[in-house]
Amino acid sequence: MNKPSIYQTPANQARARVYRLLSDLFAKEIDHQRLQSLQSADAQAFFDLLAGESRLAPEVNTIQEVLAGLGDEPSLLNLAADYCGLFLVGGKQSANPYAGLYLTPDGDEEQPLLFGSQHQEMLALLKQSKLGVQSDFPEPADHISVILAYVAQQASSLDDKAQQRFIAKYLDAWLTEFAKRVSDRDPGRFYQALARLTQIWVSLDCEALRQ
Repeated sequence: MNKPSIYQTPANQARARVYRLLSDLFAKEIDHQRLQSLQSADAQAFFDLLAGESRLAPEVNTIQEVLAGLGDEPSLLNLAADYCGLFLVGGKQSANPYAGLYLTPDGDEEQPLLFGSQHQEMLALLKQSKLGVQSDFPEPADHISVILAYVAQQASSLDDKAQQRFIAKYLDAWLTEFAKRVSDRDPGRFYQALARLTQIWVSLDCEALRQ
């Protein structure tokens, strides 16, 4: 039996839960089953806990408001259309969720460089940690959802300095530009709030891990 990691502290477990939540919300559109989970008392209590940090509160409150208003099929379909337009369809009106687009200047908005060096680096890190991208998730390994999920997994496995170095390089370095792009292109409110929440959370987490 594997011994519990010395890094499996309540604080790191809470951090991992935030990263998993953000990863899940970027991974795919919200369907009825996921909506029920997000509207549950447990999920709302966790959102309220996040909103206790004043710098996160505006975005968390917006996400909660949008989720509370998703009461029928048309509203869910509209949110799914927002997701598709932002993250699945390329072009100037999209906000491609791949680290390589922001960290390597080889690509452009019309034809982002996919499966490039950032994808290869993440694949190597996933393999090293005996992890992998799920077969039903046909995206490059530098997709924001994959990176967030990796951080969640590593939160209770690595020391603070190692975590901070990874988060600074693979997330914090490009999320400001990504969040701005989502905010400029999102026809609704949900995903721009989610992108800003992710950017602010990651920045605050980096700051805390440096101390």
